Amino acid sequence: MLSFLRLLLVPVFLVLLAQGADAWALVVLSISSFTDWLDGFLARRWNQITRLGQLLDPAADRLYIFVALIGLAWRDLVPWWIVLVVVGRDVFLLVLGIILANFGFGPLPVHQLGKVATFCLFYALPMIMLGQAFPQLEWWSQPVGWAFALWGAFVYWWAGIIYAIETMRVIRLPRVFEGVSSDTLEK
Repeated sequence: MLSFLRLLLVPVFLVLLAQGADAWALVVLSISSFTDWLDGFLARRWNQITRLGQLLDPAADRLYIFVALIGLAWRDLVPWWIVLVVVGRDVFLLVLGIILANFGFGPLPVHQLGKVATFCLFYALPMIMLGQAFPQLEWWSQPVGWAFALWGAFVYWWAGIIYAIETMRVIRLPRVFEGVSSDTLEK
């Protein structure tokens, strides 16, 4: 339910961001971040980790990053090239997912480096927004936000390359283990 709440808040966040209501957009983002944390905490605490939750959580994270980038670029607060770098990596991962599916495999497990990159971007964009919402903080929030944004974009692609290497390794497994089904290999 908390993941669905996060997803429902995405369009609200986008509208507020596009209208320049940065303080309210930050409130929505904070609520979303809290529900993300609470969802993970409760799932681990009650041992209720589901495949749907494992898919919805990163999807919601990517949606918030994508929407924040689009909204900030629309307002000329971030350059469009950073949008292309981040979205390009996600398209790259989508292609890797299609390749894996064609070989009978599901998505790869989330790599720790991918989590670090997502954290950097999740931290960077609100910092950039913070300077817009509260101009007296801009002197501090903009350099910190941009440092995390650039580092996050770099690490995002670094993780993407690791996923590509892992995809190549996994799709070669059926050739190595001829006669063994992919279901057996996944177990």
